[in-house]
Amino acid sequence: MALIFIRTAIIFLTLLLCMRLMGKSQIGEMQPFEFVITLLIAELACIPMADSSIPLMYGIVSIITIFILHQVVWLLDLWFKPMKTVICGKPSLVITREGVDSYQLRKNNLDVSDLIESMRVAGYFNLDDVYYGLYEANGSFSALEKAEKTNTLPVIIIDNGRVDKTNLGIAGISPEQLKNFLKERGAKARQVLVMTADGNGRVYFQKKGKPYTIENIEVKGRW
Repeated sequence: MALIFIRTAIIFLTLLLCMRLMGKSQIGEMQPFEFVITLLIAELACIPMADSSIPLMYGIVSIITIFILHQVVWLLDLWFKPMKTVICGKPSLVITREGVDSYQLRKNNLDVSDLIESMRVAGYFNLDDVYYGLYEANGSFSALEKAEKTNTLPVIIIDNGRVDKTNLGIAGISPEQLKNFLKERGAKARQVLVMTADGNGRVYFQKKGKPYTIENIEVKGRW
């Protein structure tokens, strides 16, 4: 028991030293390569702590090797700017003044509901609350917000051509209403990238490949 305690303490101190040397990004928003390194270090640390038959030095050498590789990647990132894009990726502009950029969403394996969730976490509840929105290389969402934001909570009615019947009921919009709304705008559901509606009947409407518009629709009740 005492041997395991001592081995664990040594591994802990080694990890603490390496993480401190790697910098603050290791305990904040991590780049992809830093996340991979963190996972590897966690796995390497567990093996010698749990199995006393494995020489302790194996774990320590492995952790130090990962640290050295981290420093090499960091130097490449610092000295050769093109490497930064290769190693870390680059920001993706997913919202422009014309609306949601479906190409950038697909490129990042995201859909509109993922985007809206990220916006809510960042404090934006409507797609038109920002002029520009982007995902940083580390996956965090950043935005240039408008001076005045709407104070309502919309629900997704259509997401990439698919009608959400549950949200349609929550919004108090009948299928016939939706059909007429789309018909007046010369669109079918499958042609719509995103449509949201709030409790006041305010609609964010964007056809695929087209700029968004703000419309109105009659809703039954408010939420």
